[in-house]
Amino acid sequence: MPNKEKYCNLSVALCQELVSLPSVSGEENDVAKALAAAMEANGFHKVTVDRYGNVVGRIKGNKPGPCILFDGHMDVVPVPDPSAWTQAPFGGDIVDGKVYGRGTSDMKGALSAMVGAACWFAKETRGKFAGEVCVAGVVHEELFEGIAAREISQAVKPDFVIIGEASELNLKIGQRGRAEIVVETMGVPAHSANPDAGVNAVHLMTDLIREIDKIQAPSQDVLGKGICVLTDIKSTPYPGSSVVPSGCRATYDRRLLVGETPESVLAPINEAIARLSEANPNFKAKAYFAKGKEKCYTGVHIQGERFFPGWLFDQDAPFVAAALAGLRNAGLEPGLSHYSFCTNGSHYAGEAGIRTLGYGPSRENLAHTIDEHIEVDQLHKVTVGYKAIIEALLACE
Repeated sequence: MPNKEKYCNLSVALCQELVSLPSVSGEENDVAKALAAAMEANGFHKVTVDRYGNVVGRIKGNKPGPCILFDGHMDVVPVPDPSAWTQAPFGGDIVDGKVYGRGTSDMKGALSAMVGAACWFAKETRGKFAGEVCVAGVVHEELFEGIAAREISQAVKPDFVIIGEASELNLKIGQRGRAEIVVETMGVPAHSANPDAGVNAVHLMTDLIREIDKIQAPSQDVLGKGICVLTDIKSTPYPGSSVVPSGCRATYDRRLLVGETPESVLAPINEAIARLSEANPNFKAKAYFAKGKEKCYTGVHIQGERFFPGWLFDQDAPFVAAALAGLRNAGLEPGLSHYSFCTNGSHYAGEAGIRTLGYGPSRENLAHTIDEHIEVDQLHKVTVGYKAIIEALLACE
């Protein structure tokens, strides 16, 4: 199969090129240019870059039909100490059948294979198919799961979305979401030599933390528990010199289950605050979701509340069954499971209700690691898999 070899090799070569271009969140411009150039050189009909810097390539069939969107983020986490790597973190070198470098598994390998598979499908069909295949290179996913994706889904309006995060070539039908909850306690400052004249905000926070620890985490059969973990705490002023702290701020990482809303997530914490306020007239506190604001490489700021919903589809849903059958017919052996971490699916499935699946090469525990790599064999197989999913889902409607 000469086309298979050609486009699998394209996936590998593009992965090497993209990995050679550093692209921490907000600095994806070089990768965006290379990705757009690869799309234009390999048969995509239209390539656009939106205000955030997301790159979207489209391949249209000769008849109307469903739209499939492949989502892969271009940004990577930093490399704090390149000397700790045995291979160059931005070399994209192939050693012992593995491509090494930051972003190989998370997730420039998958993004490259999406391009290879879409081009392969377009070449093989010669454009004679009903529907549209889109590939999106997304910005700022490492900091904002789903925020930049809102811009893409509004422009593309996909019927199906494939998230390319690492899944070891298994089909993912859901994930827990994620929220960052901030709780603040407000005290009264005083000199530490006369502490009774003030109200210590850290003492108030310790009372609140104990109450939050008593909240029972919700649970669902497939996704598990909606755990809530204290991740940081800081008093005001900091450092405090001879002063009773007037403020204290703590952050919780809350994993979200399907159907949870901002109101339902904050409700038990607000109830704890109300109980403590009733018992202690000096107790003052509030809870809210963290907000983030970052600058894109285009100069535009991206911002949003850090509440990213969970999602889950029935394993017997027709589109799930179709994708699974397509992969198996292509000689692959995927299992069905769900992601343990948050992805852009929080927007597509959790917010917009679009039929979404996860399917990617490599192992999730290679993300963000020293000597991050991806096996060439995984890149070849996922290219075959993505093409099989295209064929299956376009025939599913």
